[in-house]
Amino acid sequence: MADNKNELYALYDTVLSRKNKKQEGSYTCYLFEKGLDKILKKVGEECSETIIAAKNGDNKETVLEISDLIYHLFVMMVNQGISVDDVMNELAKRSEKTGNLKTFHNVDKNT
Repeated sequence: MADNKNELYALYDTVLSRKNKKQEGSYTCYLFEKGLDKILKKVGEECSETIIAAKNGDNKETVLEISDLIYHLFVMMVNQGISVDDVMNELAKRSEKTGNLKTFHNVDKNT
């Protein structure tokens, strides 16, 4: 089995390289050329498709949609100058928190 953390970094690096060095016929380059609105539209579409696949109970399709979503999130991150390390550091901070469920429910009144 591959080192999954390294796979995420490799995907991010590929997306970053497409932003810095245009490649003919690259879908990633196309997204960067179209700009933030197109990138965000694709993130939204992939998020919706992930939700539908999960709701349908189709794990194989859900994995495919999650993969598409992660890819498009990485395109958005590169476009916005956000690194994988930025996200990993935030996740590490959150993993240290415990006992915050009551606080979460008091703050998030819409769910």
